[in-house]
Amino acid sequence: MPIQITFELSDADLDYFRTALREAQQKMRGRDERLVLAGARHLARQTRALAVPDFVTDRLLELDTLTRMLEDPDWKLEGAAKQRVLDALAYFAEPSDLVPDTIPGLGFLDDAIMVELVVQELRPELEAYALFCGYRAEEQSRSGVAPEEQRRRLAERRRATYARMESRREERARRGGWLSIFQ
Repeated sequence: MPIQITFELSDADLDYFRTALREAQQKMRGRDERLVLAGARHLARQTRALAVPDFVTDRLLELDTLTRMLEDPDWKLEGAAKQRVLDALAYFAEPSDLVPDTIPGLGFLDDAIMVELVVQELRPELEAYALFCGYRAEEQSRSGVAPEEQRRRLAERRRATYARMESRREERARRGGWLSIFQ
């Protein structure tokens, strides 16, 4: 029979995770972004191959979405938005983390917590990407539309979705976000 366990992170706990993320970002600065992506993908694959708790697996699946955002040739994430996602993934590319992954049942807990915090911070980017992917799927399912017209529509939708994403990001910044290091 499953049970639900809830816990609250204090400001000191959040500071601990902020510090860990900043340290990982400093280690990754100047390195090829492919290393960051490879590290995040490796962690996601590693957890799928092991018997880890569902709450960990559920969160670490978000790493796949974040890496797809950076690699999607239609989405073409650039500039500050791209850097925010890369900065977020830096923690997962660093092989040594807060809780060693080899500890059964708990080894990926810090990774799951960090993913949850990163996902909250990157909510505007994740929502925009999901909307864009949905629109792209709709466009691809339409028959009788010339490929050039589909590409034009997709580019137009990408620009509009980027604008919405940045607007939401600015609104969140005014209210104060969890990880001000992305600003």
